[in-house]
Amino acid sequence: MRLLFDQNLSYRLCRELADIFPASEQATRAGLAEADDAAIWGYAKRSGLTVVTHDVDFAEMAALRGPPPKVVWLRCGNQPTALIANLLREQAETLRKFEADAIAACLELY
Repeated sequence: MRLLFDQNLSYRLCRELADIFPASEQATRAGLAEADDAAIWGYAKRSGLTVVTHDVDFAEMAALRGPPPKVVWLRCGNQPTALIANLLREQAETLRKFEADAIAACLELY
């Protein structure tokens, strides 16, 4: 599973989670610093990435359009990067099951 961290999430997550989510990307580092949600959605879809975000707009897009891409909606509020990394690491098995579910479009993590 490859993740695309939205602009509001740190690029350091790619490095911190490389052992369980290799080849993940961060939107700003992928050249999407000024991109709108539709452009990020399109990039994730073309690249086979799952969007990880705090932004409800992606959850709404997932509900309307369906996958791909899939969306992981972080509902924990703005937290330090280490806490986000821990949450994703703790939920790795849930994320893998989510990825394998052809129908599921959005996973909410608290």
